[in-house]
Amino acid sequence: MGNRGMEDLIPLVNRLQEALSTVGQSSSLHLPQIAVVGGQSAGKSSVLENFVGRDFLPRGSGIVTRRPLILQLLNSSAEYGEFFHCKGRKFTDFGDIRREIESETRRLTGSNKGISPVPITLKIYSPHVLNLTLVDLPGITKVPVGDQPADIEYQIRDIIMQYICKENCLILAVTPANTDLANSDALKLAKDVDPQGQRTIGVITKLDLMDKGTDAKEILENRLLPLRRGYIGIVNRSQKDIDGNKDIMAALESERDFFLFHPAYKHIAERMGTPYLQRILNQQLTNHIREALPAFRSHLQSQLLALNKKAEEYRRFSPDDASRRTKTLLQLVQRLAVDFEKLIEGSGDKVDTVTLSGGARINQIFHERFPSELVKIESDERKLRQEINYAIRNIHGVRTGLFTPDMAFEAIVKKQITSLKGPCIKFIDMVSQELITTVYQCISKLSAFPQLREETERIIITEIREQENKCREQVLLLIDIQLAYINTKHEDFIGFTNSQQVNSQSNMNSSVQIARNQVIQKGWLTISNIGIMKGGAKEFWFILSTESLSWYKDGEEKEKKYMLPLDNLKLRDVEKGFMSSKFVFAIFNTELRNVYKDYKCLELACNSQEELDSWKASLLRAGVYPERDAAEEQESGAQSFTDPQLERQVETIRNLVDSYMSIIYKTVRDLMPKTIMHLMINSVKEFISSELLAQLYALGECSALMDESPEQKQHREEVLRKHSALKEALTVVGEISSSTFTTPLPPPVDSSWIQHQSSTQPKNSATAGRLVIRGHAPPVPRVNPSGPNSSTDGLQQLTGQHNRVTTSVPRRQPPAIPGVK
Repeated sequence: MGNRGMEDLIPLVNRLQEALSTVGQSSSLHLPQIAVVGGQSAGKSSVLENFVGRDFLPRGSGIVTRRPLILQLLNSSAEYGEFFHCKGRKFTDFGDIRREIESETRRLTGSNKGISPVPITLKIYSPHVLNLTLVDLPGITKVPVGDQPADIEYQIRDIIMQYICKENCLILAVTPANTDLANSDALKLAKDVDPQGQRTIGVITKLDLMDKGTDAKEILENRLLPLRRGYIGIVNRSQKDIDGNKDIMAALESERDFFLFHPAYKHIAERMGTPYLQRILNQQLTNHIREALPAFRSHLQSQLLALNKKAEEYRRFSPDDASRRTKTLLQLVQRLAVDFEKLIEGSGDKVDTVTLSGGARINQIFHERFPSELVKIESDERKLRQEINYAIRNIHGVRTGLFTPDMAFEAIVKKQITSLKGPCIKFIDMVSQELITTVYQCISKLSAFPQLREETERIIITEIREQENKCREQVLLLIDIQLAYINTKHEDFIGFTNSQQVNSQSNMNSSVQIARNQVIQKGWLTISNIGIMKGGAKEFWFILSTESLSWYKDGEEKEKKYMLPLDNLKLRDVEKGFMSSKFVFAIFNTELRNVYKDYKCLELACNSQEELDSWKASLLRAGVYPERDAAEEQESGAQSFTDPQLERQVETIRNLVDSYMSIIYKTVRDLMPKTIMHLMINSVKEFISSELLAQLYALGECSALMDESPEQKQHREEVLRKHSALKEALTVVGEISSSTFTTPLPPPVDSSWIQHQSSTQPKNSATAGRLVIRGHAPPVPRVNPSGPNSSTDGLQQLTGQHNRVTTSVPRRQPPAIPGVK
């Protein structure tokens, strides 16, 4: 029984939705919402009941439907109802459904004919329906009764407009045959929102109640007062039939006989009745499905293509097959080795554009962080001269020395070389930590096999620690080798003869001698203190060379703003502002001269601590050293030399130390990255590619290593299930495309006989005395009681609709919606 007209599409659409719902996918074939609009007692509820094939809606005189009823029909093997406000409770008795609707209506509107825009949502599961949404709306009335407000007519119109304004809403404009069709309120409202008549179907009810000698033949033939989609005549059950519990199937048979044997309608009987209306709606759904098919098929194909590779990989993996487990283990270890090497060598398939990682971070440690640590040692000129002073005086003892003692030079050099151990060990630790971080990044892909990941992590980290210790021993050995013999015959060493002829100032930075005009660093910096006076900090492109700091308007380096010589410049830290996210440092002139225009210092800001450290290291390389505090200055002044001969000896030793240590620093800067690259990085790469698999096999638990995590097992099964569902869905889409056809929209007709809705405002209403323009109410928010995964998409916006005309209609604010507990 029930909706036979829609059963042609049920198997295909149901198969499609079932295939996709098993993997939590929506079919995206959003079926239209069908709203039944008409006056009171026009037979709207009976039309809906004919769709379902069951008696379940309240009956009576006057206004019975006082809240919108959103009826979601869901195809199912069982037949029952379920309310949104009674989740989990199944109504198998449709009489109970009627009583629940009445009870829920009274809860918000009272028992005296009040109305509410808050909808009641009812799902009906049945094997005789297709998934779509029907809406039963309050009947249009003009005269308030009971405790209804004076503007009840406008409230009802607003509620109706909230639904029929939607482009995916098919309007069934229900009008009784025993009323004047030209004044049909339902047709007038439909004309307001659908002026082209593309989604309006006229439904004429109560044909059996017309006066004897009259009929609606010309109307049903669409010759009198025509509509684009025409009219369909319906004969519902009478109140006597309802009271006598006449079966709907029997009523449909009576309806059929009425049209077949009525002299005025028998020639159009095949285009009349509830079954024909259902077929018309069915064809509308078919049209919609065919319109949506190309985009929907493309969407399914793109999803299937994205899953093909992973699904094939998972399909080959068999948890119970030992040979498959072994092969998968081999593939995972090989992939790990390749990923690690790509991250270190910088040839990764996926390039990180947000942060530095892997080999790029190690390169930064090699050429920025480590040189910066060495420069910090070199830059303490005051302490160096003080140590030389004490060494000379202690070597002479009670005697006054006439010659510069070479023992003082050797003592100071050895102390300087020994001080390199700290930065070198720190250097090794930084590289080791970066290697471990890179390993974590690679083995994250083994998360599907927790035990394999744990053992792999343990083995590789142990190897890194072992190589770290070897590297540490080798570096300390290199420093001890430098300490073992001070080679004063080195070709780059100035020697005692030349040391006294060298100006001390020209040698202050000898340890960092670099080519003149060589560019050290480029990048964006913000001049923060100048921007305060000019309405905001400005960002410039800075270039630091061995002789100057220049900045340009942009990175093209065409418009130079200023070039600042580095002579007598110092560097100091600036505290980070409370609300600032920038990292700031300042440069100033030690002779208190203006650095730039009228500014004594420049405060330069960068975006990260990493950038700040990089710029500081570059400035140290260029000879711009940190500022010394007042206590250091006073101490330096208090210990200034008073013996001219001693001062000359200190200057000589200092020049010698600078010359020799420049050789040592150059050697260390060259050897340290090479040593770490050979003993740590290359060794770990070789270990992962050659030894890791053997050590995993040596554990003797190869089978246990490949046990999947519960999450991975679930993910694998979901991927395979989704892949299979998508293939099935594409097959069904092909069957829909070949088994359905589209019926063209009827040509336009002259519907100017329908007057646009306009009514007089009640004098005693709340808005009396001022002009009010009535029309469409704003659409209500979508009601989706079944949550985001609901398979019923009838309330969603219809996609793929073309050639629709959107009507600009004045709107009024809808009544406030009370909260629903």
